Amino acid sequence: MATSSSRSCLQYLLHLAQDNLDFRLPEIKALLALRGKPFHPSGNFQEKSPFWCLDGLSEENVRGVMARSVCAKSAFELWGHGHTHSELRTSLLNYPSENMSPFMHKDSTYRINVYTFNKTLEFVDRIKRIDALEYLSFEGAVSLKSPQHIFCLLEDYGTDPNDIPEHPNYIYFGRWIADGQRELIRSHSVKNRHFIGNTSMDAGLSFIMANHAKVNENDVVFDPFVGTGSLLVACSHFRAYVCGTDIDYNTIHGRGRSSRTNQKWRGPDENIRANLRQYGTEEMYLDVMVSDASKPVWREAALFDAIITDPPYGIRESTRRTGSHKDVTRPPDGIYLESHVPVSQAYHLSDIFTDLLNFSAHHLVMGGRLVYWLPVYRPEYREETVPLHPCLRLVSNCEQTLSSHTSRRLITMEKIKKPEEIDSLAPLADPRFSPYQGHNAFREKYFSGLNKRCREGGQQTGRQWRVNQSAASRGKCVCVFFIE
Repeated sequence: MATSSSRSCLQYLLHLAQDNLDFRLPEIKALLALRGKPFHPSGNFQEKSPFWCLDGLSEENVRGVMARSVCAKSAFELWGHGHTHSELRTSLLNYPSENMSPFMHKDSTYRINVYTFNKTLEFVDRIKRIDALEYLSFEGAVSLKSPQHIFCLLEDYGTDPNDIPEHPNYIYFGRWIADGQRELIRSHSVKNRHFIGNTSMDAGLSFIMANHAKVNENDVVFDPFVGTGSLLVACSHFRAYVCGTDIDYNTIHGRGRSSRTNQKWRGPDENIRANLRQYGTEEMYLDVMVSDASKPVWREAALFDAIITDPPYGIRESTRRTGSHKDVTRPPDGIYLESHVPVSQAYHLSDIFTDLLNFSAHHLVMGGRLVYWLPVYRPEYREETVPLHPCLRLVSNCEQTLSSHTSRRLITMEKIKKPEEIDSLAPLADPRFSPYQGHNAFREKYFSGLNKRCREGGQQTGRQWRVNQSAASRGKCVCVFFIE
């Protein structure tokens, strides 16, 4: 068989999953960048398509990407393609025979699969598709159970399930190289995790965030709002050392009420370390500690290869920071004010993002990445509301829709220069900073939009209103009606 070095610069086909569409391109670009390769699509590239053709890669590069990607299903060495089966035949016959022969000789075994996107073919039609490929000179024996080589005919019938054409829009044929890591979404599902909370991050999104951050083996990854450690679980899977902080003592120590149904209190071994132990990555766990993200507790140094986090939005988890007497302004003489000093104070979203970006600028290594979620009120969103920093370059901005009026955007930034004293004040001086303040009202806008939807749904009784408000207080965008 030819080596990968002698088969470089071929064309490869990626088959992408049709979910989290906004996240796919940044993930593939980041995984290629880990291998020092640019993203070079070929032909008429369409980002929303389930099929991407890439140039300038080796089989080793493709296998490396597929060993990490949760957005890609499979990858193939592309042998031929066309709008019709006739065009496909011409393309395949023009493909260099020296590239085909190592996989078609008489001592090899093979299997041909037929895959259709947005259409289901009957078994007899699949057999007809395979028989029509008889012009390919396969000399080996067919092996359905354990073939040495797998080939695939892929037909694309578009993305509209309500308008499926009779004939495919495009057809591809190639040699299967590798599958992606979609299985991680099931194997690391939060439903089966030892320690969870109200806002534990979905497994698939956790791995996507780790990929966007270019988390690599032996990196040190930090989460300043660690919660139950879902992001640490994903990063440790890629053999990075992980650590984090959180202001919530009970969450860090795995105490208090459980978030599971039919379980009142957390067990004695429900903690972040136990989660990593569950997936066999406990040796990558550095530690977590109770700490206020708004307070400087780290030495001034570039400590982390990546910072990945999901800050609280004030919906299901409060946005709080510690308070003290120093934070209380003394009233003028003769004026009495209540003297109680709160244990914690409000931590506005605009302040969270400003602190997060400043922290990342100081504590990321050069070229390290910050990946975080930014909640937005969709009717008022514009690109200017994304916080910026002079030391950080915006790499990608992906949207996940939460409701008709709210969404959150996955922001990826990369450190491009060392911070100077003036850089920490730059966001405040920037005229673009004023839109950031709009994030402070996200909670009120979230519930105003929710209540508006409930009112538009019909006249509610007192009992109906209580049900809706109870659900809203838990951060669930639902509207339930009862007939009384």
